[in-house]
Amino acid sequence: MAPQFETVKSFADVPITDAGVDTVAFLEASDGLMNLFDLLGGGVFGFVQTDLRNNIAGVRERHAAHASESATLESLVVTEAGEPTKLKHGTACLTRLTRGLAFTCRALQEMQADRSAELHVCFRRSYDVVLRHHHSFVIRSVVTLAIRAVPHRNDFYVRIAEGGSVQKLDEEMTKWLAALDAIVARISAFLLDGKYGRV
Repeated sequence: MAPQFETVKSFADVPITDAGVDTVAFLEASDGLMNLFDLLGGGVFGFVQTDLRNNIAGVRERHAAHASESATLESLVVTEAGEPTKLKHGTACLTRLTRGLAFTCRALQEMQADRSAELHVCFRRSYDVVLRHHHSFVIRSVVTLAIRAVPHRNDFYVRIAEGGSVQKLDEEMTKWLAALDAIVARISAFLLDGKYGRV
């Protein structure tokens, strides 16, 4: 059986057109990320996984309720913004999901760029840039402890590779992260420019 990293939907395979980022494919790729983190064992990335899973569910719920108006992430947001209700749950979930994906993407890019750094150092650097300013002192303390629990760099690669080639995993991760980074940048700019939310 092929390792999951070879079979899950990659962010590199998410269609992006002039209309925007394909919602269904984006959600499938986000699910794939969660499935890869599951390989690391329960609770290791719990502080990220719970938030991401809840926000994936919120975006998926909005899409399911308004599929024809939500083919792209951008159309999902614009349609919801035009509704008279104050609560924009789908947009709020997409904003938080994009923030969580930005954190994860940056941490894994740090890991690839600094081959000598342990994974907790990479996640800490990413947290300080992407999420720290969104959290209170108490939350920052909890996150700092959780980050210390991430696996060692080599353990991470071995578990995610599932017996497959670590070199191939690293090559695929490079493509995957480049695509995720582009999606995060696009959605972040769209949300900010339209005054829908701030990642």
